[in-house]
Amino acid sequence: MSIDIAQRIQEDADTYRAAARLNRAEECLQGSTIVLPNYGQLVVTGDLHGHRRNFERIVKFCDLEHAPARHIVLHEIIHEEPQGIDAHDMSHEVLLEAARWKTEYPEQVHFIQSNHELAQLIEQDITKGGRVVTYSFLAGMRQTYGESYIIVADALLDFIASYPLAVRTANRVMISHSLPSPDMMRTFDPTVLNRTPKGRDIGDGGSAYQLVWGRHQTQQQLDELAQIFDVDIFICGHQPQESGYDVVGNRLIIIASDHNHGVMLPFDLKKPYQTEDLVSAIRPLASIA
Repeated sequence: MSIDIAQRIQEDADTYRAAARLNRAEECLQGSTIVLPNYGQLVVTGDLHGHRRNFERIVKFCDLEHAPARHIVLHEIIHEEPQGIDAHDMSHEVLLEAARWKTEYPEQVHFIQSNHELAQLIEQDITKGGRVVTYSFLAGMRQTYGESYIIVADALLDFIASYPLAVRTANRVMISHSLPSPDMMRTFDPTVLNRTPKGRDIGDGGSAYQLVWGRHQTQQQLDELAQIFDVDIFICGHQPQESGYDVVGNRLIIIASDHNHGVMLPFDLKKPYQTEDLVSAIRPLASIA
């Protein structure tokens, strides 16, 4: 192994470990929920899946150096669709950039757990586009770091394990990767957001697992969850959106950031909102030059 590669391995592993420590030490973290102040702005993204250009646009828009009261929520950064059947998933490069961003702005850059990142953490196979994406992801890391990639991979998994489950705002909005499916409600334990998730929570059928994997929410269920969590509106990703976003009933906005029609949702943390107000604030990422 060359000195340059060895140094890169150590530096990148150190970046992930540092970002993980910062995630766990956030001042606004309560249990597994980030509770934001009632001032400033929040920028919510959807699934990124390694879309480098959209990540760059998000960073440019946020301009955190000059916006100390602006927060950003990121999730599902990994597992891109590789270019070509023999190409590897290189989305770890985008995740590393996000981890570096965290170390630069530790109280403004926030991550929440997603199903793809959780699958990488617990070694659960996900097949997408004819390939097992968890294997392809590690193959991409091996391509970058050689056979010592496991040093960086271990640090990367510690970073993913440090992700909380949700973000709450004072104006009664909750952001999570998804919400439980209606048929999961009987076994879903909402107090998982009040504690650091354990193995039983993140394993198949656990409450953290149900939160990030759920689909096809209904208005009745959303009303029930709104009462449970004492919020009015949910913003999620997870469910693909070709046009960039969708609205379910009057409580759930689903956004996607992983393609050319991807969007983000910036909004004021103090101003009261109805769902239609937030929909009007959705911004196409392609509009950011």
